[in-house]
Amino acid sequence: MSVFSKEYCEKMRVRIDCGNMLAEAVGKHGITAEEISEMLPRAEGAFAGVEKKHGEMRWRLLPETQLEILPAVEEAAEFVRSKADNFVILGIGGSALGPIAVHRALNHLYHNDLPSEKRKSPRLFVEDNVDPERMAALLDVIDTDRTVFNVITKSGSTSETMAQLLIITRMLIDRYGEEGLRDHLIATTDKQKGNLIGIAKKYNLRTFIIPDGVGGRFSELCPVGLVAAAVGGADVRALLAGAGYMDELCSNADVKRNPGLMLALLEIIAAEKHGANIGVLMPYADSLKFMADWYAQLWAESLGKKLVKDGKVLRFGQTPVKSLGVTDQHSQVQLYTEGPFDKVITFIGVDKYRSEVTIPHSFDDIADVAFLSGHSFNELIKSEQMATEYAVTRSGHMNKTITLPVVNPFTIGELLYFFEIQTAYAGELLNINAFDQPGVEEGKNATYAMLGKHGYDEKRRELDSAKPKKAEYIF
Repeated sequence: MSVFSKEYCEKMRVRIDCGNMLAEAVGKHGITAEEISEMLPRAEGAFAGVEKKHGEMRWRLLPETQLEILPAVEEAAEFVRSKADNFVILGIGGSALGPIAVHRALNHLYHNDLPSEKRKSPRLFVEDNVDPERMAALLDVIDTDRTVFNVITKSGSTSETMAQLLIITRMLIDRYGEEGLRDHLIATTDKQKGNLIGIAKKYNLRTFIIPDGVGGRFSELCPVGLVAAAVGGADVRALLAGAGYMDELCSNADVKRNPGLMLALLEIIAAEKHGANIGVLMPYADSLKFMADWYAQLWAESLGKKLVKDGKVLRFGQTPVKSLGVTDQHSQVQLYTEGPFDKVITFIGVDKYRSEVTIPHSFDDIADVAFLSGHSFNELIKSEQMATEYAVTRSGHMNKTITLPVVNPFTIGELLYFFEIQTAYAGELLNINAFDQPGVEEGKNATYAMLGKHGYDEKRRELDSAKPKKAEYIF
């Protein structure tokens, strides 16, 4: 049960306007009322399917179930803040993108560059790649005496993450001994599967458990994301409360009163009926820039599938594109207004930014510049968002707008959960499994074979027998 009042929840409610998805707003390339009516039985089935699997979709339970671990999360966060100048996450995919997005949303935009007396929490580094230059560069800028690492992998066998862990543990043990590992390393993993839980027990590490049934891209509201958020000083209780509130808003069987179901329905109609197989997420706030990165994995990995549940070939996938207002008005919007009608643009706006910057009077004798004086950056960015929405709508391209009253832990919790539940509904509408990633597994298996992992001899032989590339196409 949320500790926030009904009045507060309603005040902080994320607003969603999908009117510009409709033909009455954008013309012949928009969705008609008839198309929505035809899809209502599928929408009803999608809602029933998600509700039936409520217990299986364990990420839906996180706003309630994770309350019991918050004391341990907060204790670990206090330990890190008291000991460390640097907090380093070793992880990839959902183990990295969610923490990055929430950190960017809730902390100073130049957090790592602030002097320590202004930061009040450690610098955050998220190592989500195995580029050798990157690891070397990280070790150049951190003092391990004042660093805590958080290794995150549910399987305990993710090659990239475990390779990073091998480097870091060797370095830490050589410097502090096995008994000192606990002071510099936190493990987040499955309670019993995989190799990391065994390592955590052997060295008595602070350990957080990723609940069963919570995949990486749906894991930000469990210890995967909560620990990093708490280390950064975020109110993790508000984060969970916002997610719980959005769950309530999306628990209505009536598609017209369920924002997650309605937007999932419109996205599928746009893709199936109108060929809109590209989804652009364009936040008008630098704090929400990396929310688009997190969303890109959520949408692409969940819905980019070859097969439906009965084994028939579907080959569905709406490609997510990251954009940033107003930056990408100068790099992408030309395409969105005059290019093909194969996209849905989702704008994310903010009612009240956390800073106010007024534009001073400096060149009042230059009319083309003076009109800006006396206004503010706040007015300017909102005007540019509204103008871009107008231009995209006028050109006949489908778009919708999500508005946060303010960027805070509660509204970020709402936004995260909204995208997750929308994705789940979309999976049911398509009759696909939105929670596996067989295409990713194929690449993993090939990597294991190339590096000589035990049990992958057959895959290695398959790779060795691949047809050679034609020389005339190699330059």
